[in-house]
Amino acid sequence: MIKSRFKNWPYTFLTKDLFKIKRTYIMKRLVLILIPLFFSITCTGKKASLNWWFESANPDQRKWINELMEVPFETMYPEYDLSIDYRGNTLDQQLRVALLSGRGPDIIQTPGPGYLATMVQAGQLMPLDDYAIEFGWKDRILEVFLNMGSYDGKLYFLPKTYETIGLFYNNKMFEENRWNVPKTIPELEMIADKMIKMNIVPFAAGSADWRQTSEWFVSIVFNSVAGPDNLYRALKGEIPWTSKPFINAIDKLKEWWDKGYFGANYHSLTQEQSFATLSDGTAGMAPTGTWAFQYIPTYFEGREHEVEFVGFPSAEGLPTPIYMLSIGSTFSIATNSSNPYGAARAIDFIFSDDFYGKINTVWQGEWNMPLDDLSKIIIGENAIPQYGSSMVNLANAVS
Repeated sequence: MIKSRFKNWPYTFLTKDLFKIKRTYIMKRLVLILIPLFFSITCTGKKASLNWWFESANPDQRKWINELMEVPFETMYPEYDLSIDYRGNTLDQQLRVALLSGRGPDIIQTPGPGYLATMVQAGQLMPLDDYAIEFGWKDRILEVFLNMGSYDGKLYFLPKTYETIGLFYNNKMFEENRWNVPKTIPELEMIADKMIKMNIVPFAAGSADWRQTSEWFVSIVFNSVAGPDNLYRALKGEIPWTSKPFINAIDKLKEWWDKGYFGANYHSLTQEQSFATLSDGTAGMAPTGTWAFQYIPTYFEGREHEVEFVGFPSAEGLPTPIYMLSIGSTFSIATNSSNPYGAARAIDFIFSDDFYGKINTVWQGEWNMPLDDLSKIIIGENAIPQYGSSMVNLANAVS
């Protein structure tokens, strides 16, 4: 009987009742299979982490970055979790250590191009050429800055901001004393000497938080005293850095220091603290970069018209003003990034018209990305008027 019952195996085995049992068994197995599959899908949908190490920023600036960068970026790309870690003024040192050990952030931000050559040579930075094509960076960013970001024919960084070093001055003080805005070095020194006699520090400056500040003044005299043509020839190796124009430039800088133009507290004041002395009349001028525009809303609140910015005066015989072009900070992607495409998307977001307009409305001087077309940019009414006019002058000088 048993043999007869199973003679047509496996077909006659699935009777009506047995089929019900088999179907129940299959469904239970299917549920067991779907449960881990569901969790697998859930885990796969987990947000990809993006890390960006930023330099120093005060509470307001961190709030603006969160509201204008982090939140809208994650809203546009919900698959990413963007984390910004504020590392302070030793960011460059921390990056070196982290990258040497194979760690560090996805988005590499440096204080300037001078920090990048060794990173590229060590294979720590990823070429960005494919992303430049995909996101259209070559059509949206000024060509000169893309060229600056290239090394051995490959693109490794985009500039966060381009800037110049010029002369901020207390406009109210100048008007009260009937001083004309200096255009030449002799005119600058004449006003500075008068300030010394009035117990006013001619140059508001400080290096307590950034010792490399002193390099800015070398750049000033190399451009405005030695002259841009001699500087260019020296950079190309046609004349030595010990030639007469540069000796005269350094001598002039030493003369200013010896005469007290930089005051007695240069090494103990931070950049921001020194700029505050321009506001209270302790100092009359501030030879510094366009990044200092960010201090005006704090120290000239309600009287922004009392401070102005011009190109630094030039030695006689040189064109005036001379705008020194520089890149303040750079963006790159780490070779060991776990999510390079996400990092590229974040960088691309920074170079959008919308972000440019919104961040420069609240935070001038640090986000002058070199976009090729600013005609569609909308900057709010709260922005400092002097900043807009200064950036137009700088852009015209670049073109």
